[in-house]
Amino acid sequence: MRAAIARVVILLIVFCLAFGFVVLWQKWKDDRGLPGFLRSQQQEALNSEQTHFRPEQYTLEELPALDIDDVAVLARMNAEYTQLVGGVVPSVVSIDTVGERRERLSYLGRTYERTWETTGIGSGVIVTPEGHLITNEHVITEGTLGIKVTLHDGRTFPARLIGKDQTLDIAVLKIDGEGPFDALSFGDSDRVQPGEMVFAVGNPFGLGETVTQGIISAKERSISDRQRDLFQTDAAINPGNSGGPLVNFQGEIIGINVAIYSPDTENQGFAGVGFSIPSNDVMETFRQILERGRPIRGFLGLNGRDLSSRVRYELGYPRGNGVAIDVVVSGSPAEDVGLRADDIIKSYNGRPVRSLTQFITMIQRTKVGQKVTLEVWRDRQELNFSPLIVDHDQWRSANEVRQRGRPLADDREVLRRVGLQVRGLSVLERMRGAEGVYVAEIVGESAAQRLSIQVGDLVQAVNGRRVTDPNDLLARLAASAAVQETKIVLKRGDDLLELVLPQVMNR
Repeated sequence: MRAAIARVVILLIVFCLAFGFVVLWQKWKDDRGLPGFLRSQQQEALNSEQTHFRPEQYTLEELPALDIDDVAVLARMNAEYTQLVGGVVPSVVSIDTVGERRERLSYLGRTYERTWETTGIGSGVIVTPEGHLITNEHVITEGTLGIKVTLHDGRTFPARLIGKDQTLDIAVLKIDGEGPFDALSFGDSDRVQPGEMVFAVGNPFGLGETVTQGIISAKERSISDRQRDLFQTDAAINPGNSGGPLVNFQGEIIGINVAIYSPDTENQGFAGVGFSIPSNDVMETFRQILERGRPIRGFLGLNGRDLSSRVRYELGYPRGNGVAIDVVVSGSPAEDVGLRADDIIKSYNGRPVRSLTQFITMIQRTKVGQKVTLEVWRDRQELNFSPLIVDHDQWRSANEVRQRGRPLADDREVLRRVGLQVRGLSVLERMRGAEGVYVAEIVGESAAQRLSIQVGDLVQAVNGRRVTDPNDLLARLAASAAVQETKIVLKRGDDLLELVLPQVMNR
């Protein structure tokens, strides 16, 4: 018994001695784990070094890797780049807009209207000493209440809208301030070739004037079936660059930056592909807006289709370029000379027609009042026609006057009963892959409401015929819904819907 107690006592004594040793050791060493006597020696060495610091010897290389004479061309290019940027940037402005957007909501049979403020940013370029500047139409959105322009030197001015061209996506503004202002001149975009060096200037992400350099990657590019031929460039263009100039090495405007291609439609960023509107088209529209208050568009009265393999098979036209006529507008210059649906336009004033976009562009660029020569294929025969190019807006107004006395059902009454208010797609919407005509409003108790058509739907086809223009859509609806059931194809989100609109006029 005593031996057991003795062992316990010895173990307690050993434990106490070990515990005490550990405590003393922890107090003895410093943060680096050094015993106290070593710690004191180290501290003294550090204090000595701080008191008696000896600078390190070093030598910086003073000469560049190459002599200036060895890179004389690059040095001159560098100086010229700087000179070019200095001459261009003062004419580029940042644009800030404040607007108001309204939306109608229906809930439990009652209609409410919601209004909220919107803001936007973009770029522009001054083209006259008086302060006229050019930007994109989509920068000056519908409902814009105020426009502020910031110059390179920091001065800010209000600006007013003179006119715009939705088809080309161009708007003309006037700075409300005392000039003269630094302006850039237009270059000849018809002379631009792929590979030429260009500079894009703008206000990306609201950062202020930014310059990027690249080349013309391609010409005659298109981002929609309504947009004219565009320049493609690899000069970096980002959100906020819209409306800024694309300039050549002489500082001339050869394009207006309009859009970018981005595989990410939600968070768009530059992916090496940007688009610009050629300066000759811009200058033409600019002059027409300032001289006549609106852009002038050539018009023939045709709606067509590209020649897919299916269209070729249906029409028996296996080989060759061209565009198939889908619809000839009643009373139009095309109808006056005898053009028909399913004719194939092979050439326009001697130039081969390769796509619907190219064909529309050639018509719109032709001077109003000029006769053009069309080479047409019809039922394996080659025919020639010479229709007159007319002003689209004037023709439409005159045609409305001619149509008022028709004994048929009034188009307006038909459309009122259908109940659709529509608008065309913007360039950005088309660039992001949207196709068709946008439903902007459902009017009252109507056939569209009973079919549960919704605001935001895209009408893509009527009776099997594709539609891309609001006027074309309404004309088809008015003609069809008055006398028969009308098949409509809608896109809602990712879904395609086929609806049958009943006849809206009494038999």
